[in-house]
Amino acid sequence: MNNYHVPLNSVHPGEKCKVTKLIANGLIRRRMLDLGIIHDTIIEPLQKSPSGDPIAYLIRGAVIALRAEVASMILVKTLEK
Repeated sequence: MNNYHVPLNSVHPGEKCKVTKLIANGLIRRRMLDLGIIHDTIIEPLQKSPSGDPIAYLIRGAVIALRAEVASMILVKTLEK
């Protein structure tokens, strides 16, 4: 997978990634910041729901579910295993 600025919702479960940029504005951006999703935060997708949306992510020690629409606004760089 290309490891430069891919949306979070394209990262497969089990792959760790690092936040490089948020492209959200307004209340969605504020919520991301409140959840600790800032530059260089390590995020790991854990599993998809049966319908495929939302996806559970491990963020700063907490499991947080994000919809694909919101996760697509978080650009990340995948980390080497």
